[in-house]
Amino acid sequence: MSNESPKAQISQEKIVAQFQQLRNEQRNLANSLNTLQMDLREHKTVIETLNSADPERKCFRLIGGVLCERTVKEVLPQLVENKDFIAKTITMVTEDLSKKGVEINSFKEEHNIKIRGEQIGTEATKPTEAESGSKSENRNVLVSN
Repeated sequence: MSNESPKAQISQEKIVAQFQQLRNEQRNLANSLNTLQMDLREHKTVIETLNSADPERKCFRLIGGVLCERTVKEVLPQLVENKDFIAKTITMVTEDLSKKGVEINSFKEEHNIKIRGEQIGTEATKPTEAESGSKSENRNVLVSN
């Protein structure tokens, strides 16, 4: 039976590593989503500004690190197209993020993973002052049974 303990430990470590990898992928998707949303807001602001400008007015656009001189009528359609593309990409990344969340939850249930500090069903009670003070230290601690 002593041979099974190291094997069980190895599989536990693999489960924990796989769970951490899933969470990292979820974080990366969330970061990508935030970046895309910021880009979309910037595009909307620029489009609103250029809509009120003279179409023949000179404007500059940064393309691949090179500042290019164009006119408003040349740049505006490209910006609208980019904005639409970013909006579609945000939809796809949001779907991927929700799928990743479902995948993580099913993985947690499958391997009976509980995260310390996470409230579970009826066991959730109001933390005492001592618990709430140390709660920030226990964040993101993984407990596997």
